[in-house]
Amino acid sequence: MSTASTTLRQLTGQPATPARLSDSALVIVDAQNTYREGIMQLTGVEPALEQCATLLARARALKIPVLHIQHDAGPGTPYDVSAEIGAIADKVAPADGEPVVVKNYPNAFVGTDLDARLKDTGVKNLVVVGFMTHMCINSTARGAFNLGYTVAVPAAATATRPLPAPDGSVVSAASLQSAALAALGDLFAVVVPDEAAIAD
Repeated sequence: MSTASTTLRQLTGQPATPARLSDSALVIVDAQNTYREGIMQLTGVEPALEQCATLLARARALKIPVLHIQHDAGPGTPYDVSAEIGAIADKVAPADGEPVVVKNYPNAFVGTDLDARLKDTGVKNLVVVGFMTHMCINSTARGAFNLGYTVAVPAAATATRPLPAPDGSVVSAASLQSAALAALGDLFAVVVPDEAAIAD
């Protein structure tokens, strides 16, 4: 049985626990209908959306900044923001006054005003949730860390899908989910089991 290595977070003295939700901004990444059905459907997407919805309700009750991220890959794609497939899922739909940042790259900070919007709030702690764990959650959390933000990722509020491995086998969604979250937790984010692990 292997033993886990000491993380880079531990070695560099990074926080081991997430900031309180009341001291954070909630960033919901790509909670779009494309991940709920069809070719891009994710394993465990509906429970993950429920976690996102619970966090969103808590964030609204605390009156902290909430930012919605929406990926746009153009008309006719699974990320067509002008069509229902690319729309933000109804259970986490933006309320009046909650900004929607439309992106074209996995890292939500690239080519957008996300950093400027966050700087306007004065908040340095982010809770990042949404989809896909190995792709846009990974890229956005790393991007946030590189910009000086403290990031928390509740694992149960993310999801991914099985992918082909280099040897022709299949990497299961569960394995990819675990590996992606472990990689984030090594340095870039405090990864916790679920939304309940982040105190108000």
